[in-house]
Amino acid sequence: MAGVIGERKFAYDVWGHTVNIASRLESQGLPGRIHVSEQIVERLSDRFTFECRGDTALKGAGTIRTYLLREGHLE
Repeated sequence: MAGVIGERKFAYDVWGHTVNIASRLESQGLPGRIHVSEQIVERLSDRFTFECRGDTALKGAGTIRTYLLREGHLE
């Protein structure tokens, strides 16, 4: 979910489940690495290589399988 908030001073904000998952993945990540959910792997596995990190407990989301980005081949 995203939207503009305010009547005098406008701000664009994003919130909801996706933002919460992204925040939790970022907080559980490793320095210099990109930490993603299984849904991202399913969508991008034809363009990138991922390393399974195993099941990760994420506050408010339960336990989900997560991955680290290894390499990509953009065209």
